[in-house]
Amino acid sequence: MAFCRKAGYAFYDTAARVLRRKDNASDNFLEILEPADICALLQKLPLCHTVVTTGGKASEELASILGMTEVPAPSEYYDVRIGSREVRWYRMPSTSRAYPLSIEKKKEAYMKLVK
Repeated sequence: MAFCRKAGYAFYDTAARVLRRKDNASDNFLEILEPADICALLQKLPLCHTVVTTGGKASEELASILGMTEVPAPSEYYDVRIGSREVRWYRMPSTSRAYPLSIEKKKEAYMKLVK
């Protein structure tokens, strides 16, 4: 947490209310009942210039919030308009152990964000 505070990182969900259809962490059984108000959040963070989603479900939800049909490929980004401003949206690999990518490859992808 100290690293995140010092670097200026903030964390937020793309959903305000969810329903887990099965008692596990799989996004396959996650129903989003209420999306987060990302536009309102960013209005409170005027210096924020980058948004990062981790994994497919969060990326799909942000795309839906933005009225988009496509999401960036893992480790890639789009420049998008959220509310009244442009931000860079990175889609990163899922941090879940279930995501079939080695921890070293995940580390390599995430290191791009901190450089």
